[in-house]
Amino acid sequence: MDIVHYSVLWKEALEYLKPDGDNQLFIDGTLGEGGHTELFLKEYPTLKTVGLDADADIMKVAKERLAPFGGRTRFFNTWFNQFYREYPLGDERPDLILFDLGISVFHYEKGNRGFSFQTDEPLDMRLGGDLELSACDIVNQYPEKELADLIYKYGEERYSRRIATALVRERKGNPIETTARLADIIRGSVPAAYRHGRIHPATRTFQAIRIVVNGELVRLESVLQDSLRVLKPGGRMGVISFHSLEDRIVKQFFKYKNQLCTCPPEQPICNCGGRRTVEILTKKPICPSEEEVRENPPSRSAKLRVVRKLEDEDV
Repeated sequence: MDIVHYSVLWKEALEYLKPDGDNQLFIDGTLGEGGHTELFLKEYPTLKTVGLDADADIMKVAKERLAPFGGRTRFFNTWFNQFYREYPLGDERPDLILFDLGISVFHYEKGNRGFSFQTDEPLDMRLGGDLELSACDIVNQYPEKELADLIYKYGEERYSRRIATALVRERKGNPIETTARLADIIRGSVPAAYRHGRIHPATRTFQAIRIVVNGELVRLESVLQDSLRVLKPGGRMGVISFHSLEDRIVKQFFKYKNQLCTCPPEQPICNCGGRRTVEILTKKPICPSEEEVRENPPSRSAKLRVVRKLEDEDV
C-alpha cells in the first residue's frame, strides 16, 4: 500500500475533537486515504468511526489502510452532503464530525483525472463516478462570458476575461482535452510578469473549474446544516478549509449559529427562543505551524474551525 497524502493539522484535529467518553462515534466526512481516521483510531482505542468519500478508488486505499481496526470502521462511498441529507445511520448520532475540504495528493499524483497541471492528463476533474459534466465539457462548451465569470468567481482570478477569451479562441480549431494544453493556453494569455509569480498562472483557473465540476461550494453549504442537525448535543464539528471561498462559508455559518436569534432577517417577530445552537471553540481559525508547513508545503493555506453543539434546534 502506497500512501501519498499527508493529513494536515492532525495534531490540532486530535486535540479539538477529542472524545469525552468511551465508545463515541467519529464521522470523517472526507475520508480520502484514511489519514485522519487512522490517527483517531490509534489515539482513542474505544472510538468508532465512519468514513465517507465519493471516490471509490481512493476508498479502496483507505479500506486497506484501516483494515487492522476491524469492526471499528464503516465506509460509505457517497458524497458527504448526500450522506447527511439521507443519513442512513438512523438513531445512531455522531459525537464528532470532521471535514477536510482539501483535494488529496492521491488525486493529483495517481488519479489521472486532470487535477494537476504538472502532468499531462485527460481533462476530467470528476471526484465521483456519478457526475456527468467534466472539466473538458466546461472548457469546450461554456460560452465565453460564463467561462470568465466562473473563473473569476470560483478562482478569484483577475485575468479571467483574458483567459476565457483565449480558451474560446483556441478550442475552435481543436478541442482542449488535456491539462497540459489547458495550462499552456492560460499561461500564454496572461501578462509576462504574472507567469513568473508566486503561484503557477493556471492555479486559480484549475481550482475554479474543479469547484464547478464537483459542485464543491454548493455541497459545503448544504452539508453544514445537515451534519449539525444529526450531531449530538455536546458534540463537536471541525472543518479544515484551503481557500477563502470555503473558509468564508464555514465562518459565516458558524457565526450565524452562534447568534442568540437565528430567525430570518425578514421575519418581524423572533420565535426561535433566542437560543444559540453552537459555541465557537476557535475564535480565530487554527493554522499550520511553521514546522508543518516545512514538512508539508500544501498545508500552508489550511484553516481549522471548530464548534461545539449546544442543543438541537427543534428542542
